[in-house]
Amino acid sequence: MTEQDEKYMRMALKQAQRGVGRVEPNPAVGCIITKSNQVIGRGFHKKFGEAHAEINALADCGNLGVNPRGATMYVTLEPCSHQGKTPPCTDALIAAGLGRVFVATTDPSAHANGKGIEQLRNAGIEVHTGLCETEARLLNAPFMKFAATGRCWVILKWAQSLDGKVALAQPGPDAPDTKQRSGWISNELSRKDVHRMRRRAQAILVGINTVLADNPLLMPRPSKGKKPCRVVLDSSLRIPLGSRLLKTVKTSPVLIFTSRQAAQSKPDKTERIAKKGAEWVACPDTQGRTNLYFVLEELSRRGVTQLLVEGGPTVIASFLKERLADEICIYISPRILGRQGRVEIAGPIAELTQSFPLHYVETKLFGDDVCLRGLSERALRDISIVKEPGVSPP
Repeated sequence: MTEQDEKYMRMALKQAQRGVGRVEPNPAVGCIITKSNQVIGRGFHKKFGEAHAEINALADCGNLGVNPRGATMYVTLEPCSHQGKTPPCTDALIAAGLGRVFVATTDPSAHANGKGIEQLRNAGIEVHTGLCETEARLLNAPFMKFAATGRCWVILKWAQSLDGKVALAQPGPDAPDTKQRSGWISNELSRKDVHRMRRRAQAILVGINTVLADNPLLMPRPSKGKKPCRVVLDSSLRIPLGSRLLKTVKTSPVLIFTSRQAAQSKPDKTERIAKKGAEWVACPDTQGRTNLYFVLEELSRRGVTQLLVEGGPTVIASFLKERLADEICIYISPRILGRQGRVEIAGPIAELTQSFPLHYVETKLFGDDVCLRGLSERALRDISIVKEPGVSPP
């Protein structure tokens, strides 16, 4: 593997990024084809259910009028060898007569896991693996975790002021609406980025306090394409029957996790929730709070690969306390709320060993807001990454 090979694989990674937000729960994959040290084909997986990156790259060769026989392909994920929504990519690669294939990382799914690479090698194609592997795994971390462990990827998201406050303690007399009082510390550009995150997720989770305070819809805007399931932690079954969530069940499903005691003591409420088209699940209590391990297990069983947690301080703190977060995304607004601000997300810790370190941290500017994003040690373990110095998120 040469520096030139790495250059082409990084080009393939950039191609893959173009599909983020459109292909989930599939992985985002990019592909570059070269011949005589010239790029003759580019492709990426554009949309869930449509052609894969390799097929699009081969089609690009055809558009340029170049025969890919004997060429070298750089692809960010192991080519599929099974029949899914699309035919196996390995068959197309073999038929095209490629000479070499560089694969950034294998696909840990049960139907893949090296089978595509083996098929290519059996056909006489030279295959190399591991080029930019860490970057490729980071790019598709939620897919990698779900494929390897069967558990969903948990993203905690919140906005805060420069002094770590998440909302005003009391509504100000000049605040025109609830959203500005409690939920809009971040600016419009940051909120647009949140909607991009929502489009990647299969489920969005909040606590009942957020529902009661903000009456949110929890849908990405613009509301086109796949709609994530809206999940509410409501141990006492307090959700208003007239809430916007229950009014829009036909547009996007709603799943309510409540306690067994609440479900048994409020049969009329559960019946009316069900008649509206929402679903409720009774789960074990944990000292009056919803059992998060049960919730994550149930969502994973339902095929949720990415869960975006947008709950308030109590819900976020619960996930942090149990160390259930894979990714943390914080939008920091350059304003100070001071004594008028509500408490920080996490409670006090006794020593640094109890802190929650982040890895592969990246920062982005959205106007004057700063977005800080990083992965937990749990996440790195689940996607089989050893922290490498000098490697940045793709």
